[in-house]
Amino acid sequence: MFENKEAKKLHSLGVVTGLAAEARIARTLALVEVGGGLPAGAEAAAERLVARGVTGLISFGLAGALDPALAAGAVVVPVAVVEGGVRFAVDPALAERLGGGFGVPLAGSAVLATLADKRAAFAASGALAVDLESGAVARVAARHGLPFAVLRAVCDPAGRALPPAALAALDSQGGIGAWRVLGSVLAHPGQIPALLALAGDAGRARRALLARVRRIGSGSSGGS
Repeated sequence: MFENKEAKKLHSLGVVTGLAAEARIARTLALVEVGGGLPAGAEAAAERLVARGVTGLISFGLAGALDPALAAGAVVVPVAVVEGGVRFAVDPALAERLGGGFGVPLAGSAVLATLADKRAAFAASGALAVDLESGAVARVAARHGLPFAVLRAVCDPAGRALPPAALAALDSQGGIGAWRVLGSVLAHPGQIPALLALAGDAGRARRALLARVRRIGSGSSGGS
């Protein structure tokens, strides 16, 4: 139950996540649909929320940093989402209610696994982070004339490449496919240290998201 006006306002919104673990955090904030970690799934999830009558959309979950200054666990509320050369401005009031604090964009609907890809994207776009769902959520919001915003936490710092197992992990329901991860590790055992580091940073990111959601629910959503 929500006990303040800001939380009640947010409760009429819809949240799109990629992971089931993220959805468990966001359910205390608003209606949630899981997209499964791919743009097409995020778009379908956002459309389901629109059909449920939400008054706005939030892209919520983990992100990869492009800005080297962002450490694992940093919470990101960008001013816009950039995808395919199109810039989708977030709703300023909604972003402020989520904590605000960043005057730069986020890159949407892309996987940037290598250090070279991350550096190139940062230089080209100036985006501070990247994820797979936000571009799709932004498109759906624009299609229906709804306000949208992004609340993400960094689990993948700019200075570290993604291990192959991380790219194969998700299933269509937003869960972690343990057999796919195991198969990748068996094929490429050298990735184990990087995979363990990513798991630790993902835990930091989820704790940061949980802390931000709790602050929003208590009426104190200032940036971290």
